[in-house]
Amino acid sequence: MWFALVIAALVAVRTFVAEPVRVRSDSMEPTLRSGAALVIDKLSLRWRAPRRGEIVTGRDPTTGEPIVKRVVAVGGDTIGIEDGQLVRNGAPVHESYIDNNDMDGYYFGPTAVPSGEVFLLGDHRADSVDSRRYGSVRVGELDGRLLVALWGRG
Repeated sequence: MWFALVIAALVAVRTFVAEPVRVRSDSMEPTLRSGAALVIDKLSLRWRAPRRGEIVTGRDPTTGEPIVKRVVAVGGDTIGIEDGQLVRNGAPVHESYIDNNDMDGYYFGPTAVPSGEVFLLGDHRADSVDSRRYGSVRVGELDGRLLVALWGRG
C-alpha cells in the first residue's frame, strides 16, 4: 500500500508541480545545449503569467513537438527584428545570452502580441523554429517555466 501511495504522489508531482524535460534541439544555444536536462515548474503558471526573458516549455502549435524557448514579448507588446537586433515596443533589446551569428540583414515584423499570449524565440536565432514561424502562443498552452538546468547549461 505504501508503494502505491508513493507512486501516486510522484505521478501527482510530475503532473501538476514539476517535471524533468530534455532540450531536443540546439535552438537555445548557447544558453542550453541540445540534450540538456531541465526541471520545469508547472505550478506557478497558474497564478503568474510568464515574464519577458523567462525560459518556458510547451508544444510547437504546428507539429505538437515539445519546445523550450525564451519569452521575448507578452500580450500588448509589439515585437520585431531589425537587421538581426530584437526590437520591442520600438526600442532595441539588449540580449547578452543570444547567439546572434548569421543574423545580419535579417528582418521580421513588427507584429503585435495579443493579450494572454507570449512571443517565443530560441536563443540561437539563426537556427530556431519559434514564434516567427507559428505565431504567438497562448499562455494556457505552456507547460511550465524553467526551474533549474541540471546539466547542459552553456
